[in-house]
Amino acid sequence: MALVFTILQIALLIPVIGGSVFCVLCVWAARRFMKQRRLSSTYRPPVTVLKPIYGFDKGLEENLLSLCRQDYPTYQIVFAVQRTDDPALPLLRHLAEEFATLVTLVIKESPPVFNGKVQNLTNALSAARHEILIISDSDARLAPDYLSAIVAPLENANVGYACTLYRSFKPDYWWEKLELLSLNADFVPSLIFAYVTGISDFLIGATVAFRRADLEATGGMADLGAYLVEDYELGRRLIKLGKRMVLVPHVIELVADYPNFNSWWHHQIYWDQNTWAANPIGFALTILTRAVPFALIFALIRGFDPAGVLVLLAALGIRLASAAVTSAGTLKDREGIAALWLLPVRDLFALVSWYIALTRRTFVWRGHTFGLTKDGRIVPRDVDNTTASNSIAS
Repeated sequence: MALVFTILQIALLIPVIGGSVFCVLCVWAARRFMKQRRLSSTYRPPVTVLKPIYGFDKGLEENLLSLCRQDYPTYQIVFAVQRTDDPALPLLRHLAEEFATLVTLVIKESPPVFNGKVQNLTNALSAARHEILIISDSDARLAPDYLSAIVAPLENANVGYACTLYRSFKPDYWWEKLELLSLNADFVPSLIFAYVTGISDFLIGATVAFRRADLEATGGMADLGAYLVEDYELGRRLIKLGKRMVLVPHVIELVADYPNFNSWWHHQIYWDQNTWAANPIGFALTILTRAVPFALIFALIRGFDPAGVLVLLAALGIRLASAAVTSAGTLKDREGIAALWLLPVRDLFALVSWYIALTRRTFVWRGHTFGLTKDGRIVPRDVDNTTASNSIAS
């Protein structure tokens, strides 16, 4: 019995140590990344920004206005909606009138059968006028120099796409603060670590710039519709063409918008399912970086004796300190610093959502339920065959 107890403790300490070391490495990677100077370039080609919209989300008007007020010479914005009764349409029509030379509005009824975002982007692309394309999600709040920053790397013909960093902001509820921490204290540091070390390639679909010709060479936008993680698949295809990516040291803001706990929790699981679909082995191995939950279990089975408490406090201290350094130094995230007391709670939830994502083969997007195959492809569940056929044909 004593041997089993010893083996259990050793097993628990593996993710405690692994997670703590990873936190320190993320701080190192973030510092190294931010030492890069933003590319100084006069490259200002005409661009089309594709803005897929589904519903009237929190802060939508401010988000869209931040795009309409860019300090950039020539660009087109395409707002695309999939419902003729979308609640955002009055605002979109108003902006299309106010910024008539800038905004194109595409309204096309297309119920989500596969990847709803890709369906919306495919509709938007039909109205795009320029060779350089930018995808910017509806929850993105942009600085006036966003377009200049994200387009600059494409001056190099070897660069296939450019992404920027992002941070969550404006949380109103404690569960929105958990979302903020998920992005700012977990996802973004891991992203920077992957980029600096080169251990994996990625494409951030919330904010990305690329060439239309390269997109068509990969099979086109509509061809990505069968994948849950369309951004990862697009990045994989662009890299297969011999292109490379650039992560720009520019931060955009994503509005935290989860009106109740359930909406946040379902999104957390959906996010983990995205990660699993993009990189199953890598996602499974993230269990080895969950220092705080396993430190808590370690302390618990030892009855919170001095050794157990010491391990727990050390794991907590390293986790909180590294998150604070990354949030403050890289993302300038004051809201995240104020919410750090919730980070251990967020990490406990993350362990549960990790398990669910590994075992669940369905997901919910905008109220629609879909199945998920082992290779990350989407299977319709709550739409009839007629709707599916019509959507695919369009």
